[in-house]
Amino acid sequence: MIGIAVIGAGHWGPNLIRNFYDNDRSRVVWVCDLDRSRLDAARRRYPGVGITVDAAEAIADPAVEAVVVATPTRTHHRWVREALERGRHVFVEKPLAACRAEAEELAELAVRAGRVLLVDHVFLYNPAVARAKAYLDAGELGRVRYVSSVRTNLGPVRVDVSAAWDLAAQDVAILDDWLGALPETAAASGGTWLNPGIEDAVFATLRYPGNVLAHLHCSWLHPHKTREIVIVGEHRMLSYDDTNVAEPIRLYDKRIAEQRAQSLFVDTIEGFRSVVRDGDVLIPRVVMGEPLRAACEHFLDCVEKGERPRTDGRLGADVVRVLEAVERSLRAGGREEAV
Repeated sequence: MIGIAVIGAGHWGPNLIRNFYDNDRSRVVWVCDLDRSRLDAARRRYPGVGITVDAAEAIADPAVEAVVVATPTRTHHRWVREALERGRHVFVEKPLAACRAEAEELAELAVRAGRVLLVDHVFLYNPAVARAKAYLDAGELGRVRYVSSVRTNLGPVRVDVSAAWDLAAQDVAILDDWLGALPETAAASGGTWLNPGIEDAVFATLRYPGNVLAHLHCSWLHPHKTREIVIVGEHRMLSYDDTNVAEPIRLYDKRIAEQRAQSLFVDTIEGFRSVVRDGDVLIPRVVMGEPLRAACEHFLDCVEKGERPRTDGRLGADVVRVLEAVERSLRAGGREEAV
């Protein structure tokens, strides 16, 4: 069994503790947190697990083969680096680090150390996201024109990073997977109302190669929980609604095509017209599971087999690179920034 130390037992940490504790291929050796009440709760829920406020102690334990980092973003670099330098494999919450330089350093360190570094961009382990990618890879939508993403809810409110770093990180990772490329530029605007210097709502536009646009709306100050991405293609359109567990994917046989009139005077307005095709809607059957459980299983597989994770340090660094460009645009009043 793979010995696990979980650093951070706050918002997302308990989910990670549960998944690795309940897995018959791993053993949670330590749970670490600065909050004693969280440690007491972990002790009651998981008897036999060691608890400590000293993360370094847990990482250094020879019984620990892998470290799970679920601490605030600003601390990721410190604990991921220490774990990798001690020869531990690492599963870290997204985003990988607080800046591009730190993220790239960690990605390179994992490669040099020959250790697994998995960044928990959990939506890439969602069967619905995989189904959407299959449609894209098969050319079912034709050339992608633009993508629109909305990720909103009332809370939870972060005090360490903005809504872009917390929420848009998920969609940036998904688009990296779907489009197979990083955006060339980013432009963003946002609003700060709850905590000084931390945007509660962000609107970002990303320009990808091939004249593909992506618009992201993310907010934790919104009355409705929405997790929807719409892809508009040349031939078809696709929507992915993560809140619809039964029918998360819909494929629309809809498009607008330009038709040239049979006329010698094609330069007149009558020479062109747009034809709307409003066809069927396909709702494929998608067998859903728990994406976080799939991510944890994949991590254990990679540790056992020495394989590269699907959401490795390089992907994590790419996402941070995009988020950093969004952050620069926010600070520059919405100016378009190179990624």
